[in-house]
Order: sequence, then C-alpha cells, then structure tokens
Amino acid sequence: MSGRLFDIIPDSDALLALEPEELAGIVLEFLNSLGHGQADQLLNTHNFSQPDTVDGYPQEKKKEILKALMEAWSWLDSEGLIAPRPGCMDSPSFFISRRGKKVLNQEEFRKIYHGNLLPKHLLHSVIAQKVRSPFIRGAYDSAVFEAFRELEIFIREAGGFSSTDFGEKLIRKAFDENSGSLTDLNQPKPERLALQNLFVAAYGSYRNPQSHRNVSIDQAEAVEMIMLASHLYKIVETRHGARIANNLINNR
Repeated sequence: MSGRLFDIIPDSDALLALEPEELAGIVLEFLNSLGHGQADQLLNTHNFSQPDTVDGYPQEKKKEILKALMEAWSWLDSEGLIAPRPGCMDSPSFFISRRGKKVLNQEEFRKIYHGNLLPKHLLHSVIAQKVRSPFIRGAYDSAVFEAFRELEIFIREAGGFSSTDFGEKLIRKAFDENSGSLTDLNQPKPERLALQNLFVAAYGSYRNPQSHRNVSIDQAEAVEMIMLASHLYKIVETRHGARIANNLINNR
C-alpha cells in the first residue's frame, strides 16, 4: 500500500490504548489522505478488515489492531462521518460523508468530536451559542466562564438592575428571599433562601475563579458546569416571564 495507517500512528500499543472514538479520528484522517482509487478500495468493510490495512505492525498485534479498527469504523458510521454508498445498501461499500471530508487532521476531528460531547439539545440556546466555539477548541475554562458570564448578564437584565450591580451582590439582591425581583414568593422561605445560595455558590465556584487565575478544567467537568449554568439560566428565564406577567396584571 502506498499509504499506510502505520505511518500516522506506528506505535501499536499507543493505538490499542485509544478509545474507539479517538482511533476513529486517526482512521478518518488516514482515509482522507488516500488517493481516490485507494480510498474507494478501502472504504469497504471487507477490504478494510484485511491484513494489508495493518501493514507495518507486529504480527502478533495485527488481529487485535484490526478489531480496534473495526470498532473505530463502527463509530464513524454511527456518527455519519462515513455512510453506505447509494444503491449499495446491502453491500459493505461506504463513502466519506460531506462532514467526514472536513476532517483532514486530528484538529478538525477534535472540533467535531468535542462539539458532540456537549449536549447542545439540553442547553439553553443562548448558553449553547456562547460556549460552543471555546469548547470545541478545548478551551474549557473559557467555555465555563462564558456560560456564567451570560448568566450574570441575564440576571441583571431580567431583574431590572443597573450596570453597577454585579457579582454576588447582584445575585443576592435578585434572589433575596423576601424582596428579590426574581424570587418566587409562593415558595417556602427555606427554598427561596436555598435557591439564592445555589446561584451564589455556583457563581462563586465556577465563574469567579476563571476571572482571577488560570484554572485547569477537564472536558467532563466543563460539561457539568455548563449544564448547571444553563439550568440556572432557564430558572431566571422562567422568573423573568413571571415578573413580566405580574407587571401586566398589576398595570391593568
């Protein structure tokens, strides 16, 4: 073969240590690097699973590597990065999808894969829009900062506060258990206070540290923090809607 997977990742142990989705990025980079004829030949589950695909690797590791490669292939298929050829649904022939064609290297793959790890469909649209770009770049601290920054801005706007109100002071005023403009006075007082403390604690723990120093956040932590910011944002949105409705009733 003129192009080999071995040339991209020659260490067999390193290859076998990768998760299927990680190895999938390398497989897609490899397939996209091939000439048209060679790519067409390999974009076939039968051909791809042949010994030639693992040319260069130690003989005793080839069977195990082929299994790992087929796991990666299955992941690419499930993510729509490769797809069955039209008119060949009953055959093992595939093609690289339009989305898959964009993956020319590991950096491009990371953008797609990291973006998928963030559950956009569960996030408030405002939060999702603000955090996606830094998240897919792997700038998790920036993504978390942006999420909580948007939350603070919305609290200020929804609660009718001025630009001089910010941070913990703003949150405590907005969710004051007795007089907060975003407080639901129909809830028991302990629950009102608990919600205020939740907002303050989340802001202090996840927004403030990003402002003052470099904070190391891994991918999973970032997703959890962003999900929390989105949840709090939705609470503010609900309270804002109730506040508008009450004002309309009172002004009749």
